[in-house]
Amino acid sequence: MKLVNRKNLIPVICITYTVVSVSLTIIETLIKREINVTQLNIFMFILLSILGVGVLSQHYRLERFSPLAMVIIQYFAAIVIILISLKVASYFTYVHPDGYKDMVISFSVPYFIGAVIYYISLILEVRKQNRILEKIKQDKE
Repeated sequence: MKLVNRKNLIPVICITYTVVSVSLTIIETLIKREINVTQLNIFMFILLSILGVGVLSQHYRLERFSPLAMVIIQYFAAIVIILISLKVASYFTYVHPDGYKDMVISFSVPYFIGAVIYYISLILEVRKQNRILEKIKQDKE
């Protein structure tokens, strides 16, 4: 059985890269007992990725809204979480005055790219399932 094939090559590379880079960053941080800016960025990117995937995965809870409203609600929910997290973090460490704006921009660009890919994939999957259902109905008749 072939575990890696043409269909899953890119996701496997992405998952492997993420696991290796985050694991090495954690090990390096534990060994040196300090965190530098690069390591902090790696942790921030993984947290933002988790947030983005988490927010997008909740689309089924918002199905009663239009697709555009759904995307906007999800986006603003993620931004609120980011801003609240930054506010809490500001009590423990210095946050640059432009930090809030920079975080929103750093999250927004990849989020919208990911959201477009996610929703296009979702639409294609729904169409595929509808075709399968139609075929089943036709075969029954």
